[in-house]
Amino acid sequence: MTTDVTIIGAGLGGLTLARVLHVHGIPATVYEAEPSPAARPQGGMLDIHAGDGQPALEAAGLIDAFHDLVLEGREATRILASDGTALFDDDSERGRPEVQRGELRQLLLDSLPPGTVRWGHKAGAVRALGDSRHEVTFTDGATVVTSLLVGADGAWSRVRPLLSDAAPEYLGRSFVETYLYDGDTRHPACAKAVGGGGLMVLEPGKGILAHRERGGTLHTYVALSRPQDWFAGIDFTDSAAAGARIAAEFDGWAPELTALITDGDTAPVLRPLHTLPIEHRWNRVLGVTLLGDAAHLSAPNGDGANLAMYDGAELGKVIAAHPDDAETALTEYERALFPRSAAAAADGIHLHELMFGHNAPHGLVNMFAEHM
Repeated sequence: MTTDVTIIGAGLGGLTLARVLHVHGIPATVYEAEPSPAARPQGGMLDIHAGDGQPALEAAGLIDAFHDLVLEGREATRILASDGTALFDDDSERGRPEVQRGELRQLLLDSLPPGTVRWGHKAGAVRALGDSRHEVTFTDGATVVTSLLVGADGAWSRVRPLLSDAAPEYLGRSFVETYLYDGDTRHPACAKAVGGGGLMVLEPGKGILAHRERGGTLHTYVALSRPQDWFAGIDFTDSAAAGARIAAEFDGWAPELTALITDGDTAPVLRPLHTLPIEHRWNRVLGVTLLGDAAHLSAPNGDGANLAMYDGAELGKVIAAHPDDAETALTEYERALFPRSAAAAADGIHLHELMFGHNAPHGLVNMFAEHM
């Protein structure tokens, strides 16, 4: 391989790229801002899809190890009305096995040669040097020069400005994240409401989304369609007050549902939702490309992690197919990336309309019924 591959970001997409390259005997270095793999929680459950996430793991040679991580029964889905009555309840398997994000990330990390990931390297600036070469300057002053740079560094990518002027825009909706631990023992009413897998309780402009994780953990995202200024008026450093303020938006809902907010065992965390334009794309720039949220940040629809891994696997495969011609590889990758990303982004907007639009939750209930 005549081109060194530098990946910014050790999320699922960047790690999948590094692993697929490793499978093909191509070295890569991943630079990650976090100081260690355990620096922060890695999020909750992921359903890994047959059309993208699972083929990516196949390409990485990790599909059997992935199956060892699957939590049985977590594909169960229920939709409740705000008074707690069931509108839809299904515990069948739909080919989207669920795993913990952190465990999947660790699987990818463990599959890479020691030293592949350089922790504590936060990209501060990136500049073109000409002749397909780029220099990354990290916030500690260190630099690296590379002839093939991949931005896998998420929504606020430092690499993206080399390719595009697009910047994420607020979707008009935010999530507030909470956890309840040992739900079956300590929060039995909440655990019963969530059930064995995922729960959705939706009304126009708001909702409570929860999932049962390993060990009886109940992981909740509270969705509210409010401007960012509205959330800025809440003091999230005061956990009890913040929880009460968010729960007040669900006044009259069943207590076992609002308790997912007010009884949280962790401080509520605000997660504003941002998107890039649905048709986001760029002209080919020598020696650099993007994957995952850096390329196609969209309304969360359950496919973001799958797409990031698929991007990484596809990019790794085309680099391996053209080991002495990086530009042909990147052109081929981006030609497939753009329509795939646009379709997924449009699907995300459509799903959010079903979940939080004027006909919520009935549009989503009807969608599930049709698919059944």
